[in-house]
Amino acid sequence: MADDADLKTLPLDALHRRLGARMVSFAGYAMPIQFDGIIAEHLWTREHAGLFDVSHMGQLLVEGDGAAAWLESLAPGDFKALQPHRVRYSLLLADNGGILDDLMVTNTGRNFYLVVNGATKHGDIAHMAARLPAGITLHHMEDHALLALQGPQAVTVMSRFDLTPESADQPAFADLKFMAGARWLWNGVLLGITRSGYTGEDGYEISVPSEHAEALAEALLAHAEVKPIGLGARDSLRLEAGLPLYGHDLDPETTPVEADLSFAISKRRKAEGGFPGAERVLDQLFNGAARKRVGLNVEGRMPAREGATVWVGSEQVGVLTSGGFAPSLNVPIAMAYVATAFSADGTALEIEVRGKRIAATVVPMPFKQKNYVREGDKK
Repeated sequence: MADDADLKTLPLDALHRRLGARMVSFAGYAMPIQFDGIIAEHLWTREHAGLFDVSHMGQLLVEGDGAAAWLESLAPGDFKALQPHRVRYSLLLADNGGILDDLMVTNTGRNFYLVVNGATKHGDIAHMAARLPAGITLHHMEDHALLALQGPQAVTVMSRFDLTPESADQPAFADLKFMAGARWLWNGVLLGITRSGYTGEDGYEISVPSEHAEALAEALLAHAEVKPIGLGARDSLRLEAGLPLYGHDLDPETTPVEADLSFAISKRRKAEGGFPGAERVLDQLFNGAARKRVGLNVEGRMPAREGATVWVGSEQVGVLTSGGFAPSLNVPIAMAYVATAFSADGTALEIEVRGKRIAATVVPMPFKQKNYVREGDKK
């Protein structure tokens, strides 16, 4: 329960409660699941700009000579080629190639800034610390909060802020594109800002010292385009965007190939290997895996939830890992792992829900087109 004395509080806890949030337990924290209602918050983010408190996430700094090479011993990204102020999605892998976590890695030009999942951050830190060589340091930024401003009007809102670049070699804030980031001063406070997020919409993630988080959140919420958004809408938004959630769609028994995340294995790493579980992962990549994460359109109005089984006739061929109603599409959708033979787009399947079979069809993801602003876009 939200009043459990064992729950940790976020830097914005008092603000959430003043704004009328319904608080729940998540990843060991008391967190807002909704303010005005999940559907309303979901649609507001798709049409305007939503402010998310994601301070439960782990923010880490890795620095020292050879930091890029060390990261490559843990994950399949090409971090040696990651240019300053660029961001890369990657995967922390177990020795068997299973996914321990998914994470974002930014080359700040001085060090590497990592954002890992809140529920797994302590395990991630222990895993990394146990493999830390001499000369490399790992710092958990426990004194920082993390806010996400997401939606088509996020850029308009942020353009009104007086942001001073930390250094002359970084991109101007107005020129910041998807999967890029740097640091800016706002009212004397140093903010780390990446153009990224977990909703399928354009927007930013903002790292801010915890003592200044409430002032920043209130400054953002002062704009008519911005409303506070809870965990409930964050989940429905990421589902529509086809983005996996660790602990549900990803786990230590699942490889990047099975999870349909092969894009996270950089070209050089596909050729050279050298990451945990490379033999197994590359064998699946080049020869195929037995199962695959797919998107499903679900017939009717009844949402199918995690754990529901997937069938072809009398044969169970898979299981749902995420499912729910898609407010932007006004239909139920789901993600599932199914046998590869039944993973092609257009394949007809059935989902067992409450003892009944519901028709479903394999469809491409994302379910809703993403609105990122990539390099070369004019927006």
